[in-house]
Amino acid sequence: MSLSSLKQFLGSSTPQTWVNEALRQQDILLIDHAHCEKKAAQTAMQLMFRHPTRSDLLTKMSRLAKEELIHFEQVCRIMRKRGIVYDHLDASRYVSGLRKLVRTHEPAKLMDTLIIGAFVEARSCERFDALVPFLDDELAKFYSSLLKSEARHYQDYLNLAKDVAQETGAKGLADFEQRIVLVRELETQLITSEDAQFCFHSGVPVVEAEIGLESRQAAATNKDVHNAK
Repeated sequence: MSLSSLKQFLGSSTPQTWVNEALRQQDILLIDHAHCEKKAAQTAMQLMFRHPTRSDLLTKMSRLAKEELIHFEQVCRIMRKRGIVYDHLDASRYVSGLRKLVRTHEPAKLMDTLIIGAFVEARSCERFDALVPFLDDELAKFYSSLLKSEARHYQDYLNLAKDVAQETGAKGLADFEQRIVLVRELETQLITSEDAQFCFHSGVPVVEAEIGLESRQAAATNKDVHNAK
């Protein structure tokens, strides 16, 4: 699929300030990337256990879990080559923030979970693409190789969510579209607002945000001084 349609689905782009911080903290980027791959596999497995009668979900989530674990192994291999120790990191606000939107009754709960999964996979793909031009050859090649699978994972989640919506007819499809808009708004807020913690799905780094504010304040001061002359 075209990344342009994926980016249109997201409705917002990764701020350059996040890319700058990712390049500065590549060790943390890789460690958190490994955690993300492992958690993605875990999420897929949980969906399989919770919904054993949904054959299409079982097929797609089984394949997704396998691919995410392969990616986990690949990230760990790169980390070992670079002397980076795989370690615990505090959970980010991103997924926990999105999950606050998940309703508690079925099938709405499943549909919301799948829509959020689509956004997480789409954002991962978009960030890989944003990073590639600035990375060393090994990491750029690796992240480029992940684009196709991450884009397919986004589509799998979204198509499964739509299948759930269609079970309740036109009302379900209308709810499906409304929930996408709701999740998109929150996801954009989480990605574009200041975030004290840097990780793969964090928002605008506070350091970068403060620098930007100081630059604007300095520019305003210079303008006032110039006007006073």
